[in-house]
Amino acid sequence: MGNREDERLRFLRRTAAREKLWKNGDKIVVAVSGGPDSMALLHMLSQVAESEGISLVAAHANHGFRPESAEEAVVVQSFSERLGVECEQISLNMPAYIEETGMNGQEASRLRRYVFLHETAARHGAGVIALAHHADDQAETVMMRIIRGTGLGGLAAIAMKRTEKNVELIRPLLRMKKTDLLQYCSDYDIPYCLDGSNEKRDYFRNVVRLDVLPYLSQFNPQLPDSLWRLAELASSEDDWMDREAKRLFDELASFEPEGVALQAEALNGLHVALQRRLIKLILNYLSEEADSVTFDHIETIRAAAAPGARSTWRLDAGGGVRFLREYGRLSFIRPKQVGAGENGGYAYEVPAGATRIEVKEFGSVMMFAAEDVSAGRSPAPAGREEACFDIDKLKFPLVIRSRKPGDRMQILGLNGSKKVQDMFVDGKVPPSLRERYPLLCDAAGRLLWVPGIRRSGHALVERGKTKGVLRVRIEHE
Repeated sequence: MGNREDERLRFLRRTAAREKLWKNGDKIVVAVSGGPDSMALLHMLSQVAESEGISLVAAHANHGFRPESAEEAVVVQSFSERLGVECEQISLNMPAYIEETGMNGQEASRLRRYVFLHETAARHGAGVIALAHHADDQAETVMMRIIRGTGLGGLAAIAMKRTEKNVELIRPLLRMKKTDLLQYCSDYDIPYCLDGSNEKRDYFRNVVRLDVLPYLSQFNPQLPDSLWRLAELASSEDDWMDREAKRLFDELASFEPEGVALQAEALNGLHVALQRRLIKLILNYLSEEADSVTFDHIETIRAAAAPGARSTWRLDAGGGVRFLREYGRLSFIRPKQVGAGENGGYAYEVPAGATRIEVKEFGSVMMFAAEDVSAGRSPAPAGREEACFDIDKLKFPLVIRSRKPGDRMQILGLNGSKKVQDMFVDGKVPPSLRERYPLLCDAAGRLLWVPGIRRSGHALVERGKTKGVLRVRIEHE
């Protein structure tokens, strides 16, 4: 037994070192239900605690569902004392909580149990919570997700380590089999309690464990091992895909006042797997309900972004996020921003002598600079983001405002006027921006300039005649 004991504890240490489950000086809260898995975990950690430089606190939640729950609490307390480990316990009135919340029993119990574990960690200054999931749990979880339908992330199943509320959740036994843990309990005379509800077929997991896996194991006696290896492979590849998607997000996407945007061409240049992962990552950034996003949602977005698709799309992306394609621009709009600009316009007065007006609705600033050109110079705008006007032909105060129904402007170089709406279409201004796009007018209500698109024929600068010029520039924050 000595060699077997040494082998199992060495395996635990190797796993912890390879996966960086803890470090010297860590305090670990060990979730102990009273079953063989968690009792074995508590014992194993107690055996390596001194050499690993860690300290332990046992935590047991009595859910109050079964008559034997009180006995389990006593067993956990007694065993913790035998090991010299402090034990925290809580009695939960789960039937009342379930009636109050309407949650199912398993989910409600899990929620309350994790709250208790985090509270215990906070009280003891612990940065790690150890859970007793093992390789058989992993195999069951993979099979459950295959049956229900899943992707690569779902096949990764239970993570060896993850962060939740600034605490590391670790599963040191995830690569050990249930039979090994039962043998360990026998070898060390470790007491444990058996939960009779695990034999009932009321829960999907129990059906998978009791019926589905034994039946399929007829065709592959090593099925649990195969499922465990599948989870290992999926976890590594899922991690790589996540890292690559985050790198691409930083490279291709941009945060904007209304959400996140990127170019359709950039998305279409990626492998289809990374397209899906990047879309899901963006939705995760924008919504706490991104888990409700389906495969069909993501495929619809990919279709809308594809070459040859309509130049404008607007659809529900799932998770409370709206997706828009506007020419080559793809936008993912946060719920609180959907419809920005549709509940009323804006207007900013620009008095003579003003130098800077912030247009927060458009995320831009309009700069004004008066220039003396009496020496005969004829200044020209530096680009489409600038316009120059004869200052003496302007009627102040000028006004920066959003568009109004029927807005028209006398276009430089054209006879007659043109609708602002048509200019937006010609300039490929995304529909989501049109209600917030700033227009420059004078005090008489004449439209002077649609920044970046067209200038009116009013207040032209004339060589030899113009004495003062107002140079206007728009800058985007």
